[in-house]
Amino acid sequence: MSGPSPTAINGITPLQQMVASCSGAILTSLFVTPLDVVKIRLQAQKNPFPKGKCFVYCNGLMDHICVCENGNSKAWYKAPSHFNGTLDAFIKIVRQEGTKALWSGLPPTLVMAVPATVIYFTCYDQLCSALRVRMGDYAQEAPLLAGAIARVGSATVISPLELIRTKLQSQKQSYRELSDCIRSAVQSEGWLSLWRGLGPTLLRDVPFSAMYWYNYEKGKSWLCERYNTREPTFTITFVSGAMSGSIASIVTLPFDVVKTRRQVELGELQAKNLSCQVSSSTFSVMSRIVAQDGFGGLFAGFIPRLIKVAPACAIMISSYEFGKAFFRKHNQERTLRPQQDNNT
Repeated sequence: MSGPSPTAINGITPLQQMVASCSGAILTSLFVTPLDVVKIRLQAQKNPFPKGKCFVYCNGLMDHICVCENGNSKAWYKAPSHFNGTLDAFIKIVRQEGTKALWSGLPPTLVMAVPATVIYFTCYDQLCSALRVRMGDYAQEAPLLAGAIARVGSATVISPLELIRTKLQSQKQSYRELSDCIRSAVQSEGWLSLWRGLGPTLLRDVPFSAMYWYNYEKGKSWLCERYNTREPTFTITFVSGAMSGSIASIVTLPFDVVKTRRQVELGELQAKNLSCQVSSSTFSVMSRIVAQDGFGGLFAGFIPRLIKVAPACAIMISSYEFGKAFFRKHNQERTLRPQQDNNT
């Protein structure tokens, strides 16, 4: 038996997997970003952000730290009028500022979020296929391991870039000064300083990813059996993605609370040009939250996280699976065409 061709793994090439995940990433960010923009605007109305204050901006793909440069001046967190809830905020933002305002601040975050998503999904598929072959009787656990490894890889690649982006934004440096920024950070704090904040990210994202993919593959298989279909439909992948994302987000919520707190603290240190100071450890942040708010503090933001994560997971995975199905069909048709021509 000859070795697998470039299209033998899942019937599509790695490049096609990248295109499918890229399309899914852009669609997800377009659908989910307005929810986070409205949430931030409501937060800014309740507690206006002072200069140097950091907050988390999520485009449905990954969290980004944003530094408030001049009070409420930035488009996605200024508060030009009073909002009476989420729906009222949507209506007033569209009426007073135009529809584009719902996607304020999105383009700069996509520069890192889309490549991170492409790396993550492509690595997962490649790893999962390879592990299923090698794990034999334990092949069903392959998504668990592949999801964890893929997330470690993508987070490790993107973490230094996100740290540098925050630094550039807070200190109003141009991208031409990027090399100087990296060099000064490495000289003063060493190479590992570029991965500061990676620990809390991995604590949340690796268990989330492992649980998400394991439950997604299980749920997809179960629904396919229930509805007697060999190939999962768009609805099956959408529902499986939403359910597995919800379960994973609930279980990892305490780590999300700690990660968000740490991200904000690191961002504010950088905004004040105090990045050389050692910030709190994950355990000390967790202890502080418990001391201030009790154990319930570790589960703060349960509903908002669920509302954000479930649709993001559902849209991303269903778009990705749809893209893969399209390329798989295209490859099959291209393979069959020469055979049909030879027979005629």
